[in-house]
Amino acid sequence: MSADREPTPLITHPGKVMFPDDGITKGELAAYYEAIAPVMVPHMSARPVTMERYPQGIGAKGFMQKDVIKGFPPWLERVEAPKKEGTVHYPLVSDTRSLLWLANQNCITPHVWPSRVPDLFQPDVCVFDLDPSADETPEVLRAAALGVRDLLRELDLPSWVKTSGSKGFHIVVPLDGKADFGEVGSFAHAVGRVLVRRDPRHLTQEFAKADRGGRIYVDTGRNGYSATFAAAYAVRARPGAPVSAPCTWEEIERGEVGPRTFTVRTMAHRMTAVGDLWSGLDRSKRSLRRASAQLAAMQAS
Repeated sequence: MSADREPTPLITHPGKVMFPDDGITKGELAAYYEAIAPVMVPHMSARPVTMERYPQGIGAKGFMQKDVIKGFPPWLERVEAPKKEGTVHYPLVSDTRSLLWLANQNCITPHVWPSRVPDLFQPDVCVFDLDPSADETPEVLRAAALGVRDLLRELDLPSWVKTSGSKGFHIVVPLDGKADFGEVGSFAHAVGRVLVRRDPRHLTQEFAKADRGGRIYVDTGRNGYSATFAAAYAVRARPGAPVSAPCTWEEIERGEVGPRTFTVRTMAHRMTAVGDLWSGLDRSKRSLRRASAQLAAMQAS
């Protein structure tokens, strides 16, 4: 994988600077997505996408776009998803060309649903997003992530982790798709309650930042209908162009990986060294039925 090659002709204005502090252009961003597509697309496939777009680069305000009912190429796959008083036409990423189309829209970060077409109401992953305060130490964040892993292990659920590319970590449990959003959301929130009960000094479920008291927010809100999380291998709109990259629990235990360790310019070396660390995720899907019962007993004790 190399992000140094010339971008595909699909990309217009490749010289536009997207990350002004680093001199990273739209062409370099697109070349990264073109190179990472073989491993990134399978994780995004059939998931509705919300685009985080920055037409003037991250030095100016960006915006989120869900609907592509206008101005899209006829070959771009879409899905019509119901919402209150209407529908939304979300883009789908099924190949390199569609991923590059997003990049050409100045989309730095594609955010994806936890469910896939055609089963939009049955998520196939449960997502935990650890969101620390600005002054949280790496050691506390690392302990919090390992605490999520350990609790899930107690529930006999395998978990997969990636850097957020922002402030924390994303922890994902692959599901068999039998539970609906209500069940998955309730389960995730209950896991959060147990985590906070175990470490109230460092963890919280308070949504308002003013109420968090400098603690790490255990965000389980990614598990609702139309909620999203940054796709695996997505670039984040932060200085340095950090990537939300899969990593191993051992790397976190050893303190080798932090939320912004990997960037557009270091991912080629990373992929050569480790490949797609999430390649086995779909083969470890689990039902939440037994885990939910165990969790209920745990809360009652």
